[in-house]
Amino acid sequence: MHTWDQLFLDVNLATMRDGSTPYGAITNGALAISEKRIAWAGSESELPPYEAKTVQRLDGRWLTPALIDCHTHLVFGGDRALEFEQRLNGATYEEIARAGGGIRSTVQATRNASQDALFDSAMVRVGTLMREGVATVEVKSGYGLDDRTEITMLEVAQALEENCSASIVKTFLGAHAIPEEFQHDADAYMDFVTNDVLPEAHERRLVDAVDAYCETIAFSASQVEKLFAKAKSLNVDVKLHADQLSDCGGAELAASFGALSADHLEYTTAIGVEALASSDSVAVLLPGPFLILGETQLPPIDELRANSVPIAIATDCNPGSSPLCSVRLAMNLATSLFKLTPEECLAGVTRNAADALGLLTDRGTLEVGKRADLVEWNVSHPRELTYWAGINQLHRLLINGKVVG
Repeated sequence: MHTWDQLFLDVNLATMRDGSTPYGAITNGALAISEKRIAWAGSESELPPYEAKTVQRLDGRWLTPALIDCHTHLVFGGDRALEFEQRLNGATYEEIARAGGGIRSTVQATRNASQDALFDSAMVRVGTLMREGVATVEVKSGYGLDDRTEITMLEVAQALEENCSASIVKTFLGAHAIPEEFQHDADAYMDFVTNDVLPEAHERRLVDAVDAYCETIAFSASQVEKLFAKAKSLNVDVKLHADQLSDCGGAELAASFGALSADHLEYTTAIGVEALASSDSVAVLLPGPFLILGETQLPPIDELRANSVPIAIATDCNPGSSPLCSVRLAMNLATSLFKLTPEECLAGVTRNAADALGLLTDRGTLEVGKRADLVEWNVSHPRELTYWAGINQLHRLLINGKVVG
């Protein structure tokens, strides 16, 4: 006799298990929860003998894993609406960055903001994501570019988790841009980030992963290697902003360090794709900045598929290149811009997004033993979650088996 805390009947399950039926679908299913974990999932006709504290019939609604936004920069001060307008008037992202705008302008606004102000604005964004079914959010630093503000950003990320139900993954992105104080000595800044800021943040238990921006307007592969070597010495996973604006060998660099993910990838070559496949790194595609920056160089989608590289999708929520705070819209854009299928999009914000954060053994699919992070949807089929834009079909979000929205 199985004893469960909760049992859902008359439900359709999109388990998103890899290699199963499309969407891992189980129609006329049932799902049980015990101690905040999935205890049983399958066809209702195959239910074993059970006792359950509560039993709910869901009237044929669909359950999916809760959504995961695996790449965001949602802690920041100010906005860059002016630069958005400048780009529409013809300025390029690189031109704005070289003129002192771009990331540097957000750095100044973030340094000037109080910790409370950073928390309050970020909390609004996290709440917005949760209302679309997101239960796990990766949050990067990278708008401080000094020891004080970088630590503050990570403290804000930690405070977000302490004050909401969502899980927050804290990523140290001190190597996001070269600050004005080091504008003529990028090597010295990378040494500062590697030897001073990262160790302090790690000692304070504020770092779940380390990221860097490998690009012509940021850091070279050889410079990033120093940071990644330090991260590995601290037993911290790495990920990389790779090959967004040019082929800098970012995918190969990420793969050489066994990175959790390589993100953007518009200019990644076949060699880079093969390297990612050999390292089991996830390709995180970001349609938000692709759209906002008016990019035309597509990521190597067919090559990623052919090499069985897992593809995740994220908002890249940030004030400059992706003022996007909707995972559902990111899914929709991934179909129109990158020609991903609806099933690939849902996998990209569940199973593969969990993999991109090193959390696949804990969440991302509806399987026994995983966290009971679930979304109950008012849809007739999970493909609708990618098809619609602007309509929120969320019925309930459960995190650790508890209804939170």
